[in-house]
Amino acid sequence: MAAAVAAAVAVALGALLLAQGRTQPGGEGPTAGPPPPLKMDQALLMVRNEPPVQGLRLLARSAACHRCSYQLLADVPPSDGGPSAVAVVDTQHPLSLLLNGSQAGSELCKIQYHFGEFGNYCLVVKTLNTSAKTISCDIVVNKGPINSYLPILFAFLVYSGILAILIICRLVMKIGPVRNWVYKKLNPRETDRLINSELGSPSTTDSLSSNPSPRLWCATSRQRLRSLDTFRGLSLIIMVFVNYGGGKYWFFKHESWNGLTVADLVFPWFVFIMGTSIALSLNSMLRWGSSKQKVLGKILWRSFLLILLGVIVVNPNYCLGALSWENLRIPGVLQRLGLTYLVVAALELLFTRAGADSGTLEMSCPALQDILPFWPQWIFILVLEVIWLCLTFLLPVPGCPRGYLGPGGIGDFGNYPNCTGGAAGYIDRLVLGEKHIYQHPSCNVLYQTTVPYDPEGILGTINTILMAFLGLQAGKIILSYKDQHKQIMIRFFIWSIVMGIISAALTKCSKEEGFIPINKNLWSTSYVTTMSCFAFILLLLMYYLVDVKRLWSGAPFFYPGMNSILVYIGHEVFENYFPFKWRMQDSQSHAEHLTQNLTATTLWVIISYLLYRKKIFWKI
Repeated sequence: MAAAVAAAVAVALGALLLAQGRTQPGGEGPTAGPPPPLKMDQALLMVRNEPPVQGLRLLARSAACHRCSYQLLADVPPSDGGPSAVAVVDTQHPLSLLLNGSQAGSELCKIQYHFGEFGNYCLVVKTLNTSAKTISCDIVVNKGPINSYLPILFAFLVYSGILAILIICRLVMKIGPVRNWVYKKLNPRETDRLINSELGSPSTTDSLSSNPSPRLWCATSRQRLRSLDTFRGLSLIIMVFVNYGGGKYWFFKHESWNGLTVADLVFPWFVFIMGTSIALSLNSMLRWGSSKQKVLGKILWRSFLLILLGVIVVNPNYCLGALSWENLRIPGVLQRLGLTYLVVAALELLFTRAGADSGTLEMSCPALQDILPFWPQWIFILVLEVIWLCLTFLLPVPGCPRGYLGPGGIGDFGNYPNCTGGAAGYIDRLVLGEKHIYQHPSCNVLYQTTVPYDPEGILGTINTILMAFLGLQAGKIILSYKDQHKQIMIRFFIWSIVMGIISAALTKCSKEEGFIPINKNLWSTSYVTTMSCFAFILLLLMYYLVDVKRLWSGAPFFYPGMNSILVYIGHEVFENYFPFKWRMQDSQSHAEHLTQNLTATTLWVIISYLLYRKKIFWKI
């Protein structure tokens, strides 16, 4: 029933969104020749220079571009009553417009304005005082922009309708006669089992992670903590949505450099919950009698498969032509997951006593029973972090200042155009080669960078390991305080506060001015501590709602969380195939892109739900 409802709503969502914003406003008023065609997140700006002033130049700078130099937007000749120049401007962020005279550095006027999508505007330049050369600049709206955020509102209403329908159905199913009638129509034993499994008791095992070879599971032998799969599924579904395009909204894309968007949240959360699962699954395997040698073999095999799948199957450099060594991208999401899993799982295996249950260790300080027994692991992680700090801030990079953390390009007023990523980018280009890393980083458009940079590069992997280790710490808390729900939630809250304090100190509570800004491209230390702060809080809430109070079954995120590798690889492989993608009538419409991306994401939720009903799970 859930699948049918979701499919019906996906169709309704498409109909609603496609009805929105189908027309693009054209320019009104006088034009100097045909105006250029507008794309998403663009507006038309005409400049009228009256009375004529010789030798004007219009420059622009995005408010999101930190310490960027102004870029030439248009040369403004004298006007004969109509527009002197026509330019296309960006609407994603506010723009600072600067009007310069013929003399070098002569700033005549400056104005900041946030243009609206597909709007038509006119910058009117007037001379107020000829002798003093005083000039005024005013923005006039010829035709108002469209509201590009209406499709998001419609999508919210549609999915709220889904939730309301499912809640009503669940309440109706609690009525005895209705429930009995449904059971008679369906398979009563299977239906009852599924309903009970939605509210089943939590367990501290992650049994499906114990087999590293790819296979189809016919059944799950032991119960799991549903909150972990719910957390993983939430991260995965957001990741699928933003990978498909996120409706082409800027806040569903990765941040250009420093800062956070929705897209920057999901990968570290996925890494975090992988670390939590490592603690639970290794503990389970050792308690069930597996030798450390056998477990290590499984860890090595699983890591190898993840890296292999990332290099061969999920490789964005396919767009450069047939995949060959010449343009093979070596880093990647699955590659980083594989390396991170290898280090963290091997570290946990090395310092975990076979057959020991962390919750039964006797200690002189019970309040630290999830930390003190594992001090060698903490020393190893701290050494890794010192290595990251030394390489980042002390490694000499040719042509760049020591410790540079900027995007290069036109950032830092264009002084370091080829220094994108500082030491992190330099190490990747030196070790892997420019053709074997990501060719179109997120800073490419805003900062106009020209050198390749890989957000999943070598140096950032160190902090990904730190992120997974903090997730491992969450797993140790669950094991150390088994069935002590209050203690587990208190520990999650304390860790969240500690990570938040560290982030505040590193960033000075600012986006750009901290010691180490939050940066997903660099996987900076502050990025890891901030994401861990959010992850501990989110896991606390899910643990409370799903496994403690059982107020929520975890649906629909629970289902893709049970088949995370299949959904991730599947959405990458079938990204350009129907029904996940189709030819649009208007490719410059946020509404159509949002419809397509939400439909594709919803389909993967439905697929994972159907696989769950069939008891089919693909794990590596």
